Amino acid sequence: MTDRPRSGLTAVSTALLAMSRHLEVRDVLKTIVVSARELLDAEYAALGVPDDHGGFAQFVVDGVSDEEWKAIGPLPRQHGILAAMLKDATPQRLADVRLDPRFEGWPHAHPDMSDFIGMPVADGDEILGALFLANKKCPKPTGGCGFTADDEELLSVLAQHAAIALTNARLYERSRELTIAGERARLAHELHDAVSQKLFSLRLTAQAAAALVDRDPARAKGELHQVARLAAEAADELRAAVVELRPAGLDEDGLVATLRTQVKVLDRAQAAAEVTFAAHGVRALPAAQEEALLRVAQEALHNALRHSGARTVDVTLTRRGHGAALRVTDDGQGFDPSAVRRAGRHLGLVSMRDRANGVGGGLTVVSAPGKGTTIEMEVPGG
Repeated sequence: MTDRPRSGLTAVSTALLAMSRHLEVRDVLKTIVVSARELLDAEYAALGVPDDHGGFAQFVVDGVSDEEWKAIGPLPRQHGILAAMLKDATPQRLADVRLDPRFEGWPHAHPDMSDFIGMPVADGDEILGALFLANKKCPKPTGGCGFTADDEELLSVLAQHAAIALTNARLYERSRELTIAGERARLAHELHDAVSQKLFSLRLTAQAAAALVDRDPARAKGELHQVARLAAEAADELRAAVVELRPAGLDEDGLVATLRTQVKVLDRAQAAAEVTFAAHGVRALPAAQEEALLRVAQEALHNALRHSGARTVDVTLTRRGHGAALRVTDDGQGFDPSAVRRAGRHLGLVSMRDRANGVGGGLTVVSAPGKGTTIEMEVPGG
């Protein structure tokens, strides 16, 4: 490649820069194919990425129109020259691919090709795909035009950088998939912990209003106002969950006041249990820790009021060094934590543990059948 003109080196540089600009795998594949065809002045180019079933997971072409591609039909299988390129990391340069003993023909609508060059795209010993180019363009019909050793060397350089670009794109997409999966899990926890708690309170308040409407209309009206307020808060919580904001009221009122208000609402909204709250010397905590404590308290209250049959539920928030300790205790029927884990009905417990661990804290669950339940969460503070 020592005699290659400077314009050729510029073209290589341009091609490599173009590949590095893209993060999506499909965009990277298309850029590689377009760059290869332009760099080697070929009429057709393709890049195949194999699957694990004898076909191609992706097959990107350039030089063929969309109409022609549709007429050609399904993606090719890994056979003939295509299979050779994916099993043996050796470049292939042929004066006429149709004369090669491995050639097995092509579909009816496939364009006719003669001179051919193929280059594996490999990351170490792993073949990520293969580049295929056909029909070297000639300045004039001399009949002796074909891909040269210089073309092969250029394509080899391009393929090496294509492997890097493709690997980076795959890592980016994998990272994005993990981010999306994490975001889905976060939203599931947010919706379960926050919005369902608020809707639970709203349902209890609506039931209380319905029970009072005949014997105490004035009080029933007050409960209906409370329903409207809770509905508005539920909408706020839903928006907060989506945009990862702190719970409504926490920024303005702080953890103690927000938790006291929610306990008061639950205590008034249902008659089955008495719900109390006490706070002792708690200072402001980092925002993430305050939100985690609130969410755990909400989940523990929800479980106690909905599932335990408790007559009393006590919530306490106490200063613990530079941090705080939350305790939610009920005198309900209790449960066997290990049995709950085995049965798979443990979204609430998993959520609480995740929230505690996520802010450097710890969670303790103490319960047994007929013995009530105590949930305690401690955070270290800032």
